[in-house]
Amino acid sequence: MATVPIKNLTKAEIVWLHTHRCKHGHRYLSHYNCYLKETRCKEVIGFLDIETSNLDANFGIVLSWCIKVGNKMYGDYITKQDLMNDKIVDKRILQSCIAQIGQCHKIVTHYGSRFDIPYLRTRALHHKIYFPLYGEIRQEDTWIMARNSLRLNSNRQNVVAEALLGHSIKTRINPKYWREALMGDKRAIAYIYDHNQKDAIELEKNFNKLQPYVRKGNRSI
Repeated sequence: MATVPIKNLTKAEIVWLHTHRCKHGHRYLSHYNCYLKETRCKEVIGFLDIETSNLDANFGIVLSWCIKVGNKMYGDYITKQDLMNDKIVDKRILQSCIAQIGQCHKIVTHYGSRFDIPYLRTRALHHKIYFPLYGEIRQEDTWIMARNSLRLNSNRQNVVAEALLGHSIKTRINPKYWREALMGDKRAIAYIYDHNQKDAIELEKNFNKLQPYVRKGNRSI
């Protein structure tokens, strides 16, 4: 059952959902699935991927993020100016990332339920930035989808893509770029951001291939 994206709605939209009823006689606010079907309102799905300096959010920072929504790619990346201020570091790009997440009804990630989402939440809490509360935005994870519906030697995103699409567009992870990015090297940051974008593009393709074989997720971020 779809969750009403209260954070994404205006007061007028919430009032309209409360005062109008579906074909079953229920308010759209309580039967949001009917609203989506009957008004042909398309659910906004964002395909999220982040790149970080460390696997643990209390030691590392977010270097870049990308969210693909339809034909548009949204994203942001760390700058040398960000890195020069210990109080800011990844705060600016966290704010832009969370603002874009808030424009989606559902976020799709690969292993994001265990990494991307907890990492962003940890960094947001560290910087005292608002992060969506439980129940506000739903999520699906292609790592879980692949694990439950396929039999592969690994459920890594590139392996899933090679099995389902015939190839993977992921670029190689070269540690030197991640090290140089922490010093504000523009070439290294550009490499990471390009890698990040390709991950988001491939993520959507994997999701579209896997979706018909799994139950629709209703888990909150």
